[in-house]
Amino acid sequence: MSIEKSMPGRGPKVLLLYASFGDGHLQAARALQEAFESRGAGRMILVDLLAEAHPWMNAVTKQLYAKSFTLLPELYGFVYDATRPMRHDSLFAQWLHSFGRAKLRSLLQTHRPDAVFHTFPLLAMPEIRKQLGLQVPTYTVVTDFDLHGRWVHPDIDRYYVPTEDMRAELIARRIPYPRICVSGIPLRRGFGSVTVSPPLRSKYGIPAGSQAVLVMAGAQGQMSDVIGLCEALLACPGPLVAVVCGRNAKLAASLRETFAAPPAAERLRVFGYVEHMHELMALSACMVTKPGGLTLAEGLASGLPLFTPSPVPGQELRNARYLARCGAAVLTNDTEELAGEILKLLGDPLRLKNMQQALARLGRRYAADTIALDFLSSLNIMEEARPAAASVTTHADDAALGGF
Repeated sequence: MSIEKSMPGRGPKVLLLYASFGDGHLQAARALQEAFESRGAGRMILVDLLAEAHPWMNAVTKQLYAKSFTLLPELYGFVYDATRPMRHDSLFAQWLHSFGRAKLRSLLQTHRPDAVFHTFPLLAMPEIRKQLGLQVPTYTVVTDFDLHGRWVHPDIDRYYVPTEDMRAELIARRIPYPRICVSGIPLRRGFGSVTVSPPLRSKYGIPAGSQAVLVMAGAQGQMSDVIGLCEALLACPGPLVAVVCGRNAKLAASLRETFAAPPAAERLRVFGYVEHMHELMALSACMVTKPGGLTLAEGLASGLPLFTPSPVPGQELRNARYLARCGAAVLTNDTEELAGEILKLLGDPLRLKNMQQALARLGRRYAADTIALDFLSSLNIMEEARPAAASVTTHADDAALGGF
């Protein structure tokens, strides 16, 4: 899918490349679009590169990716870990980055962007630049807390990463320090800056003085044993449980039926798809979630202690382990342990304070604005160095693009 928005003025034209494996890469691209447009970027073009270049392959791969979490999680984790150290010039990396190359050339020819951003590691752009001698600056925004080798390429002009630790890892992989910005993962506006008011509490049914456990069942309700967790939490006096089922209407109906009788019904809130997640997070005391990079970043920005039950091997397990090492998350192996850890945290003010301090160290709620400002300031420097140019894209680039 391609989305293009124009803004008045003569700001830069930016091509934002994402992929629809999960929702996080698109949401990060939209957050960047929002931040760029608020600062006068001229045109933003969002493109799901793999979907447009290879629609059949994209559809099959997405199905396999979704099923790998439940049918073959150990195999997925093995492949992820085995390829994590790969170099950009390995045969496997070159094969991966070759997908979408012809489509990207066409997009460059059609749109003549001043810059290209990636929120997914499908890095066809470096090879195109090399082949055609283009000078279009290229940026990568890493949307996980773990650095797979697929994200790393020496010909990316600037990296935006979530943590200082990832910057150190990129440096160890021979990416120069000045080309790395610790920005955080870009989020839509609102996270970490919600004013909690009586009307907002009324909107979601979470009264003042309550401790709400926010349970994210996943974009398609993918988190396992949600009903079992609710049973364990609601069996104990105290916490209110708010479950976001996404588009899984079956799970929502099952929850409402299972807990239809009081007192459990009085402490359970069931939601489908929630448009303004930052509001619900602001009303919660902690969050249970699959450890996708963007959702974790939203939790960090909202100051929510994170619980990640039985993470799937691969980037999610590594995301969860990293945040656990930093003191911002708790990994658990089963539902009983998970419920116990949540109740212990909510009943221990000192531990809760320590986790909140760890969250504050990692949370970067203004990541999208940081990236936009950094990008636009770099363009200003480039323009000053090239005063005769009408845009960042050079005349040599125009000639190369015209030769497709």
